[in-house]
Amino acid sequence: MLKKGAEAKPEDAVTPEEEIKDPFVLEFLNLKDEYSESELEEALIQHLEKFLLELGGDFAFRGRQRRLRVGDQWFRVDLVFFHRVLCCLVIIDLKVGKFTHADAGQMHLYLNYARENWTHKDENPPVGMILCTERDASVARYALEGLPNKVVAAEYRMALPDEKMLAAELDRTRRMLEGRTSGAGL
Repeated sequence: MLKKGAEAKPEDAVTPEEEIKDPFVLEFLNLKDEYSESELEEALIQHLEKFLLELGGDFAFRGRQRRLRVGDQWFRVDLVFFHRVLCCLVIIDLKVGKFTHADAGQMHLYLNYARENWTHKDENPPVGMILCTERDASVARYALEGLPNKVVAAEYRMALPDEKMLAAELDRTRRMLEGRTSGAGL
């Protein structure tokens, strides 16, 4: 859980999972069936206002293709945002395909660097978001669970899901919220 400040109470703390949507719907990009990661990034930057609205109200854009050097190697972080509620940088790595365990290792490197070199002393450690077209829940669990850095693998879609999928998601969210409410009095 993340939240800074002397007035913050444990019950007020929020988690990245609560603040980061999944899935994202990016139909406003109007990308064709096949596109590259650089085309995806360029489209997101061209539609930055709509992308920020899709991310949520507390995200602020900080940069794109942010360079970092580790040893004698150069890397580039696709997108960097700041989340006001989480009080941390959110590093986004764009993937055109399926999430892999290697994506988790790459993000872990980015987050370690960002924590040491880009994070201010009054901020929480950065959070990583791997934005991919498909995520196998089991692979994501084993690749991301137990990492010292917080990494979330979130899916994106280029069109709204059908009515059945929307109804199932609403039902899942309702059950989750009811579970939180019933456990609040314990």
